[in-house]
Amino acid sequence: MDSKIRHIHQQLVNRDITCTALVQEKLEGLRPNSHNTVNSLLDDMALDLAEKVDAKIANGETIGLLEGIPFGIKDVYMVQGTLTTASSDLLKNYKSAYTATAIQKLLDAGAIPLVKENCDSFGHGSSSENTIFGAVKNAKNPELVGGGSSGGSAVNVAKDFTVFSIGGDTGGSVRQPAGYNGVYGLKPTYGRISRYGLMAYASSTDCVGPIAKTIEDIRIVLNVMSGHDVKDQTTYASEEISEENISNSESIKTVGYFKNFIASEAIDAKIKADFLGAIEKIEAKGIEVKALDFFESNTLVSTYYTLAMAETASNLSRLDGTNYGNRIEADNLKETYSVTRSENFSEETKRRIVGGNQVLSQGFSDEIYLKGLALRDAISANFEKDFEEVDVILSPVTPSAPPKIGDSLKDPLAMYLSDAYTVGFSLGQLPTLTVPQGTETGLQITASKRNDALVLKFANFLKDTI
Repeated sequence: MDSKIRHIHQQLVNRDITCTALVQEKLEGLRPNSHNTVNSLLDDMALDLAEKVDAKIANGETIGLLEGIPFGIKDVYMVQGTLTTASSDLLKNYKSAYTATAIQKLLDAGAIPLVKENCDSFGHGSSSENTIFGAVKNAKNPELVGGGSSGGSAVNVAKDFTVFSIGGDTGGSVRQPAGYNGVYGLKPTYGRISRYGLMAYASSTDCVGPIAKTIEDIRIVLNVMSGHDVKDQTTYASEEISEENISNSESIKTVGYFKNFIASEAIDAKIKADFLGAIEKIEAKGIEVKALDFFESNTLVSTYYTLAMAETASNLSRLDGTNYGNRIEADNLKETYSVTRSENFSEETKRRIVGGNQVLSQGFSDEIYLKGLALRDAISANFEKDFEEVDVILSPVTPSAPPKIGDSLKDPLAMYLSDAYTVGFSLGQLPTLTVPQGTETGLQITASKRNDALVLKFANFLKDTI
């Protein structure tokens, strides 16, 4: 099965390349920062780790599959001793005191971190323009956005600056940039991977997600990061997904898609035509396709942003410059808090905090927030019903092609609506994978909770079908 990780591993074992040379090559690709993906390079750490891998190989010791494999980290993950800025003014000088569980598992497996990657500030955005480091440029066309919020992570993989990268997906922030840049991006089942050490945006939907160029590499990285963590009580113990688990698609008999996604006026004609063309190819392989009913896109987006803004207002209330961050002094403590947050949070982040506090305020919480919770329950119930009828659900990743840099900043509402096809699966806490086939921004495969293997299995089928 196609795997860049296995290929590089074999090259290292055969001594066709050295780990040091590999890391240097990747760093040289990252240093010009041609697509504005780099917040900070971890070059000293990377080269030190590479030397240790080379020494093991020289001594005839066995190395693990991920040992010596260079990867990137979205700049919302704690890595002890490194700058962790969340692409924000508030944390631009903040150094992590500890390492996120998911990243630590990769380090324990011997993977080598190269870069903290540019992203929308605190994950707030769908274009990776809401960042103090400037907009991430699309891997295919630098005049277009890289997607968000994990834009830097997706572009680095697409440009081969990293072998894989770790993004964060709250409402589509791994899947959408993966689609924009033509790579694979997985939002696993909520709780499969620990969120400990990931800066919280919306705690009920935040997921750690891998981005890579092959399905096999997604599987390898997912297995390493998965598992119960005592530091994150939402996590659960999961079985390892074997290569055999995802190689035979004969168990997939029925595929569903949502009629309203395709009937929407928001979807581009070409993406609609390409999606329907993909459905026809799937049917030609003998798989039954069912059209399903779902909530309207506006309802999904409104529900998601109601809950996400409420949670981000709560999560970011701890950032006031007192314990860490860029503090701005004023005449008194209250004014210090006010000016610190006003000057150091981006306009988009402030918009979400204000909206979230409104949603949670007395007189509005019953009318808005509790209604949002009820709708989320209804969305989850709808998914349970759907997965009694179909094995997987296929959908476009986005309703339209990537916009030009600058366009999304002019119209925040349009940016929110670009998440119309991703947020529902986040609210349902379902495993969903973007594959770079079918439409200009790829296709999205979703399965029932804890059925991540089925998503990867169907991705292998699509790779050979579309």
